[in-house]
Amino acid sequence: MKILVTGATGYIGKRLIPLLLNDGHTIICPVRDLKRAENYFKNREKIILVEADFLDSKSIEKIPTDIDFAYYLIHSMTNSAREFHVLEEKCALNFKRFAEKSNIKQVIYLSGITNDTKLSKHLLSRKNVENTLSSEKYALTTFKAGIIVGSGSSSFEIIRDLVEKLPAMIAPKWLNTKTQPLAIRDVLSFLHNSLNKKEVFNKSFDIFGPEILTYKEMLLQFAEVRKLKRWILTVPVMTPKLSSYWLYFVTSTSYKLASSLVNSMGVEVIGNKSDINKILNVNPMTYKEAVALAFKKIEQNSIISSWKDSYISSGKLKNYVHEFINVPEFGCFKDYKKRKLKDREKALNKIWAIGGETGWYYGTFLWKIRGFLDQFFGGAGLRRGRRHPTELNAGDALDFWRVIYADKEKGKLLLYAEMILPGEAWLEFKIEGNYLYQTATFRPTGIAGRLYWYVVMPFHWFVFNGMINNINK
Repeated sequence: MKILVTGATGYIGKRLIPLLLNDGHTIICPVRDLKRAENYFKNREKIILVEADFLDSKSIEKIPTDIDFAYYLIHSMTNSAREFHVLEEKCALNFKRFAEKSNIKQVIYLSGITNDTKLSKHLLSRKNVENTLSSEKYALTTFKAGIIVGSGSSSFEIIRDLVEKLPAMIAPKWLNTKTQPLAIRDVLSFLHNSLNKKEVFNKSFDIFGPEILTYKEMLLQFAEVRKLKRWILTVPVMTPKLSSYWLYFVTSTSYKLASSLVNSMGVEVIGNKSDINKILNVNPMTYKEAVALAFKKIEQNSIISSWKDSYISSGKLKNYVHEFINVPEFGCFKDYKKRKLKDREKALNKIWAIGGETGWYYGTFLWKIRGFLDQFFGGAGLRRGRRHPTELNAGDALDFWRVIYADKEKGKLLLYAEMILPGEAWLEFKIEGNYLYQTATFRPTGIAGRLYWYVVMPFHWFVFNGMINNINK
């Protein structure tokens, strides 16, 4: 069958698509950034990529209409200057108009549990999207999940940061809020098994794990799995803003996402029981089992998708990495280094392992200071790390950089700075012939940008020299 998967490059989409491909289906993926998606899905048969944005009704016309089923996985967790709920409703409405003109028999939508009388803005928006997607032309199946537990998920990584970094915590009172965490593997089972299942047509189901836990209990159980002793004291004095800053400085999340999560975490997320587990033959695992499974994936370097690679974690890029692929020349400062290659393969492997736990090969202390300063002023800092120790794709987060271009065969890696800067910066590694080239480019904004360059230039001389020398060892 032909299946449309929206949100194909997102956390859920990238994990669902392989399951559908294994069944022999052809997958249509409308993506906002074709260049980025091509890296994710290269060497995959039966995937048709279409550059389209559901906020732009004209671009949707490129999507073929001979589609049998569709997954609606579009979701925003950002606090946009424009009201995100308006954008989400517009996306849903444009999708519905397209779906009603196509051959789609069933739309499967992943939402959030919305049973509390006092819902956050994001959960209210999720509920509104469900109402918008409802149609007489196709069957709508809605699954509502709470906290999703899996390697690379935002909730998992935030809990991991808190547990592994803080032996004792003075935490906000919302840690006593109850929820029903669900493993990512079980979420995918619900989505996968519901395809063309008439028993779930035009129905909505809450999906959840077998336990009701507070966030505090989740932190303590996580610590047990990791064999760590942790102490938590909750206090009622932390305002939502203070709580957001607390999450931002302790964990790898961005402030925008921290703020969105804090607003949602005050809402009790308890699902209504149904027979959906029996209908779809899904037996959800416990929270501890989900955490243990996630760490198996981490140990095997098998993290398929991570929230950090989403543009939600970016302070600068919004949708398109390829807009930054042409490094400017005019009005720029450059730090240019060239070395005769000693071992091409060894140098390439070092370039593709840069950042994260590997570090930047020279001046680690200076990199950490720069990361701390960036975080202090609201940037990503070095907290995001990298999804995989040796693989890089366009769109991946890499500490406070974003991968713009990565082609190991051609020997080129281009990074764009997402740190707080009075200007824009690129870092390029390139191997041509017998030479290794390393170029740092900075396009300043005003006098502040020029002053910044001259202030850091002495540090750049040491750091960039040491970096290329160690890569070429």
